[in-house]
Amino acid sequence: MTVRAGITGAAGRMGRMLIEAISDSDLAITVGAAIERPGSSLLGADVGELIGRDAKGICIVDDLATVIGDIDVLIDFTQPEATVANAALCASAGVAMVIGTTGLSEEQDERLQQAAHSTAMCRASNFSTGVNLAFKLLEQAAAVLGDEVDVEIVEAHHRHKVDAPSGTALSMGEVVATTLSRNLKEVAVYGREGQTGARDRSTIGFATVRAGDVVGDHTVIFAADGERLEITHKASSRMAFARGAVRAAVWLAGKASGCYDMQDVLGFREGSS
Repeated sequence: MTVRAGITGAAGRMGRMLIEAISDSDLAITVGAAIERPGSSLLGADVGELIGRDAKGICIVDDLATVIGDIDVLIDFTQPEATVANAALCASAGVAMVIGTTGLSEEQDERLQQAAHSTAMCRASNFSTGVNLAFKLLEQAAAVLGDEVDVEIVEAHHRHKVDAPSGTALSMGEVVATTLSRNLKEVAVYGREGQTGARDRSTIGFATVRAGDVVGDHTVIFAADGERLEITHKASSRMAFARGAVRAAVWLAGKASGCYDMQDVLGFREGSS
């Protein structure tokens, strides 16, 4: 079966990447619909034009409801408000969702979890295969090093990113905190200034850089007296995220209702298939 994917924010940078990734993929997936915000100058354009390819017979529309019957999975890398609204529609129609949107509030997150009771949903702060492998390495490093190290997370992104720290940095912090039996909300330190005093070893520090066109750099530092371990991932193209999301969409099609993530898609979690 060929999976029919819907792309929200189709004319944006990530939307175009997703369309290109699907077009170039060897997996059984095709673009079934493309959605943009009302008023976009590209409404009615063929998706092939967005990536400099021949027409594909799929024109951009401004209302997901009009094309919901044409897709099996919706891939959404947009804004929290739009993602939550799209999730409600997908849940009612039984359409699966791949969600890469970050910066959601607790209330918005709860609404997505509710939608996952009615449809299959794959959510990840980062769909890169390399980043998700890094999550496993961080878990192993934290388990071995335990409370004998100071943990700091440094992330850098382009000037247009609106949330900080990045969703990926927070996920890395969650992996480390969970492994060390800590509550990230209680131990996270977001930036330092002035007379902060000596560092509390139980804390997990975050530092954020926003500059230029950096796609995404993340480094987790495990620092002890006499040695330091750093686990780093650097993305040079959004295509790494797009390919992972396409892989997730194919994996997700036909899955039972519930909330999944890339650890499931990659088979890192016991019972994933």
